[in-house]
This record gives sequence, structure tokens and C-alpha cells, in this order.
Amino acid sequence: MTPSLNEHQQTLDAATIAARLDRLPPTRSVWKWVWLVGLGFFFELYDLLYSGYVAPGLVKSGMLSTTTPGLFGTHGVASFIAALFCGLFVGTLACGFLADRFGRRAVFTASLLWYTAANLAMAFQHTATGLNAWRFVAGLGLGVEMVTIGTYLSELVPRQIRGRAFACVQAIGFAAVPVVALLAYLLVPRAPLGWDGWRWVVVIGATAALFVWWIRCGLPESPRWLAQRGRLEQADRVLRALEQSVQAEYGRPLPAPLLLPESGFVRRRPASMLVPPYRRRVLMMSIFNLFQTVGFYGFANWVPTLLIGRGVTVTSSLLYASLIALAAPVGPLIGLRIGDRYERKHVIIAMACAIIVCGLLFSQVSTALLLVLLGIGLTLANNIMSYSYHAYQAELFPTAIRARAVGFVYAWSRFSAIFTAFVIADMLKWAGTAGVFVLIAGAMLIVVAVIGLMGPRTRHLALEQIAG
Repeated sequence: MTPSLNEHQQTLDAATIAARLDRLPPTRSVWKWVWLVGLGFFFELYDLLYSGYVAPGLVKSGMLSTTTPGLFGTHGVASFIAALFCGLFVGTLACGFLADRFGRRAVFTASLLWYTAANLAMAFQHTATGLNAWRFVAGLGLGVEMVTIGTYLSELVPRQIRGRAFACVQAIGFAAVPVVALLAYLLVPRAPLGWDGWRWVVVIGATAALFVWWIRCGLPESPRWLAQRGRLEQADRVLRALEQSVQAEYGRPLPAPLLLPESGFVRRRPASMLVPPYRRRVLMMSIFNLFQTVGFYGFANWVPTLLIGRGVTVTSSLLYASLIALAAPVGPLIGLRIGDRYERKHVIIAMACAIIVCGLLFSQVSTALLLVLLGIGLTLANNIMSYSYHAYQAELFPTAIRARAVGFVYAWSRFSAIFTAFVIADMLKWAGTAGVFVLIAGAMLIVVAVIGLMGPRTRHLALEQIAG
């Protein structure tokens, strides 16, 4: 069913565009959008998380060393990880506005092409300087992409499946982790056709470019963004096409739109993220992102190295890391069951506590089975928290400033990760794996406190209601 004449007369209005989106039943057409965004996220996570898996190969080739000469030396594994996060920090903080200005779909596509090209260039480098420089350039594109994906998805899907949609996208995305871990296990210790295995891992991921335009053709621009920019007729056309598809699959009349006040549709200046109620949310999510990174990347980017620190050989560490990585998409798959059943702030708190427990135990055991099981526990907890907070921070701000606000708060996780890489490298040197997980536990306690004390509830609320 397409909108009635009376309904169509109301559609050229941003509040009604949002209400029409939120009333859509979650049919195949809606989930197709989710899957296409998820495919983009797959390539993003492949690129983002291969650092730890190719690190042993970079050390073996002589380009990098395990230890870091000086606190900010450029020839250690930490410098390679930090170069990526420097790019991510600049991309999220300085370029988050791009999706607010030029549209979600256009920036989604351009940033994917950007970091794919940078990765191809990096695969042909032979010095630590060249390696780190191109890793920084790739990070710029990844930073913009990460902001855009969360913003885009939150605006596309109906409110009743927002949590599950984020879980689905992350499940597809985190499927990249076992893929890159397996490829690293098979290729990094070897040199197929006389070319370093780590280079093969990077180039294989760069094939994302082959899928970019296919993904783009299946995705519309965000009707919410179009409406907020005053392009109401275009927003209406996009939404009417979706309504027709959903109606054909639903088999009965679509529910009536539930109109809400237009408080979330006022065009706002960038500084408006610093007035109530957004100022408190910006502060909360900035602190959260500063510290959650310590837990997530402190484990994900250092899995093989942390296992070596527990007495495991290089080859075995890559095998164990591959087994642990198999759990990466399972966390978000669990989210498909709980994503809209529990408040996201409560899920974030519970998973932070699980990271503390699993991490401290991981630092004390040495048997292969326990290391793998606790590694899986850490991976599940990190990835359930990941889909939860990506959904959460995208919900907290209005459409007019959503991308730049998410970019601003998320930038602090990139900033934190720059220094986390060096701190963890130093902690491994002086306090071993146990010291690393004490650091992670402290960061997770701060996460629990800030979200527990400052976080609003968002479950089943329209974005415009949350924006307040």
C-alpha cells in the first residue's frame, strides 16, 4: 500500500517522513538494507582488525620490531597500530561533518574507496615509514566510514528493530575477524610466490573495491537526512518506493504513522551539541570512548602477542588467535536475540564487567584450552558491547548533527587507541600479560561508572523522542 492522498499531502514534512519510516514492518526489503550496510562494515573491520594478525609477519620480515625503541619509536608494532588510530582520530574528529553535509550514501561509498586504495599502496611498502604513512591514510577513510555507518543505519531502519539491525550489521562485519585470522594463519608464516604473506592478507582485503558500486546501487539515501536538508520531495520518493516494496511483502495495509513533535528536525549549528541535553551526552560518550578502546583494541589488536606472552609459540599463537576469532560474529548474533529486549546501557555495563572477569583470568592461566575459552569470552563480551554502544551513540543526537556528534565522541576512542598501543607495549615489557589486563580492568570500571550514572534509556523510542 502506498500512502493515501491525505497521507501523501502530509509527507512533505520531516516529522511525517520519520513517522512513516518508523511504522514500517521489518520485511525483506528493510533487512536487505541492513545486510548491504553490513557488507560495507565487513570490509571495514577486515581492514581495521588485521593489524594484530599481520604483526608477526611484519616482525619476521624485519620491517618492525616487537619492542618499541623509545616511547614513540616508529619501528615497533605499536607504531604501526598507532598510525592507524592517528588516521582514525583525524577522520572521525575532523571529517565527521562530511556525512551531514554531503549525505550518508555518498560518504559511505567514497570513504570505502579511499581506504581500499590506501591499503593497496601499503601492501607494496618496504620501510616502516612508508608502512605507517599509508596506514595513517587508510585510517582517515576508515574513520569517516565508521561514523557514517552508524549514522546511516540508525536513520534507515524502523525503531522497533534498531538494536537488532545494529547487531546484524556487526555480526556480518565481525565475520571478517575469523576470515583475516585464518588467512593470517595460512599466509603470514609463508611467502606465496615469493611475496610476504602479510602483503597477501592486506591485498585480499582490498578487493572490497570490487563490491563498492554493487553495494551502493542497493542502498538509498537516508530519507531523514534528505528531509532535514529540505529535499522533501526526494525523501518522499525514496520512502514511497520502500513503502511499495514493504507493502507487497507485508500483504496487508501498513500501520498508520505515529506523528511526533518536530523538536528533532530543527536545523542546528554544529555548536548545538554542546547545549542541553546534548552536552551531557557528549561528555558521557567521550569519556566512554576514551576507555572502552583500552578493552577492545587492547585485546583484539594484541591477541597473538598476548598469547606469546603466556608462553605460546608464534605459530601456535596464530592458531589459537584464529580459534578465538571464530567467536567474533557470535557476539552480535546473540544480539539478534537480545538487541531490542534489554536497555542498551544495561548491556554495555554487563559486558564491561564480563571483560574484567575474563581478562584477569586470562592473565593467570597457561593451558591452551583455558586460554582459548577465556579469549572467546573476551571476544564475545567486547563484540556484544560494540554493537550496543554503536547503536546507543547514534541514537543520542538529532539528525541535523548526528554524524558530526558521533564523529566527535567516537574520535576520543581513536585518540585513546593511539596511546593505548604504546602503553600496552610498555606494559607487556615491564609487567607482562597480567599488567595489561589490570589496565583493561581499570578502564572497564570507568565505563561501568559513566554509562551507569549518566546514560539515558533509548529502547523502543523514536530517534526524535530520544533527541528531545
